[in-house]
Amino acid sequence: MKLKDKFNDSDLQRIKHAVKEAEDKISGEIVPVIVERSGNYTIALYKSAVVFATLGFVFMIIFDRYLITDASNTLYYDPVFIFFVVISSGLVGVLLAMLSDGVKRMFITRRHLEECTRIGAEAAFLEEEVFNTRHRTGIMIFISFFEHKVIVMADRGISKVVEQREWDALVSNLIGLIRQGKPVDGIEAGIRRCGEILLEKGFHKTADDINELRDDLRIN
Repeated sequence: MKLKDKFNDSDLQRIKHAVKEAEDKISGEIVPVIVERSGNYTIALYKSAVVFATLGFVFMIIFDRYLITDASNTLYYDPVFIFFVVISSGLVGVLLAMLSDGVKRMFITRRHLEECTRIGAEAAFLEEEVFNTRHRTGIMIFISFFEHKVIVMADRGISKVVEQREWDALVSNLIGLIRQGKPVDGIEAGIRRCGEILLEKGFHKTADDINELRDDLRIN
């Protein structure tokens, strides 16, 4: 199922309304962004291929050592046959990594996932022009599904007065709701909390405040 298909019109309206409601009280812009994945992770395919090819070769050794008793079975000792088994095992590994996100994650380090998510968030911050506000008071809630990662990225007008632990608490709650199968509830809660944090820090809506960035959910 494509990422866009996971959110119906009612879900999108709920999120848009949550952004509008939060921004009606603050001098800031909240931008929710969701992506399917932040990286291609081609390296996982190569690693899976090597591991499964090795397992195929090890299986052949075990089969030869403990199961084959008929020495006349010459096909098994044919180098071309051995090559075919090893290559076939490697291809199985590639297919499994391509078709299963769970298998693919097994061959990607946590550091690599975090690095790709951070790069993806920075790219989205620029692409969605979250920085393009008069007082540099934009906040982006970035959710990357494959990596199971959430990043809250605030522009300098906000980041200089809000401690990281407050964003961490927001992220922890959002991830918890996503794991419960309630992504829309999580996004709504995250948006509301962003609004509350800004109010606590004195970013109240002013008379000349305008809506500088659109309120809808960005799905990539």
